[in-house]
Amino acid sequence: MNFRLITQSISRLAVLFALIFGAVHTAPAWAVDLDQARSQGLVGERPDGLVGAVPTTVAPDVLALVDSVNTARLNTYRDIASKNNTPVDAVQAIAGEKQVQKARENGWYYMDAQGAWKK
Repeated sequence: MNFRLITQSISRLAVLFALIFGAVHTAPAWAVDLDQARSQGLVGERPDGLVGAVPTTVAPDVLALVDSVNTARLNTYRDIASKNNTPVDAVQAIAGEKQVQKARENGWYYMDAQGAWKK
């Protein structure tokens, strides 16, 4: 690899990180509901950058929230991946890592690599 190629790769990764960090940490209309659901232990963060209903909760409104959040996140991840010529699953993995870390810091549920919910 030459220096220019390395620099371009680093620049793309920096842009990708900034886009993911900004997209995941914006405050869309449903953020209050999501924050409340996380604080109440109804939903948790998954390693793939999506949210999931914690198994003890199956209320229709919680499932609707999960679907809404995940649809919005997937659309954002696809846009970021497209703009950066990066696979969507790579974008999700980076976002998931950040969201799981945030969940751990805030005492929210998160899913570990084995698929178990932790707090």
